[in-house]
Amino acid sequence: MEKHFEFSDAEFEQQFITCALHPANFSHEAHLRLAWININKYGIEQAEQNICSQLQKFVEFVGAKDKYNLTLTIAAIKAVYHFWLKSNADNFKDFITEFPRLKYSFKELMASHYGFDIYNSDKAKTEYLEPDLLPFD
Repeated sequence: MEKHFEFSDAEFEQQFITCALHPANFSHEAHLRLAWININKYGIEQAEQNICSQLQKFVEFVGAKDKYNLTLTIAAIKAVYHFWLKSNADNFKDFITEFPRLKYSFKELMASHYGFDIYNSDKAKTEYLEPDLLPFD
């Protein structure tokens, strides 16, 4: 079990917002959980705003500002939202078990939406690029 599960949803969100969460505990799955929490609490539009601003603050705080990627951040939130709409789960553990593709095949999932490398694109890091293959809906 990943370290972020040591915290309740509220504690995890607060640890992240205040930059108290140890960077080693902010795994890919923890990113997905943060999106799931925000979507549940605030809706998709506010979730995108919250996570983008909070993640920028977090990566700057931990000295990893160069790792921030706006396109990838928003695309991940949209992907979580897509599956969230289909989910019957009332907690993140059940959600990620229901849709393991988000965790284990994430790059493949992104490749079904983007025909170019969003991971290494300088433009994708600073502005949101819409999918060119398949929209998130």
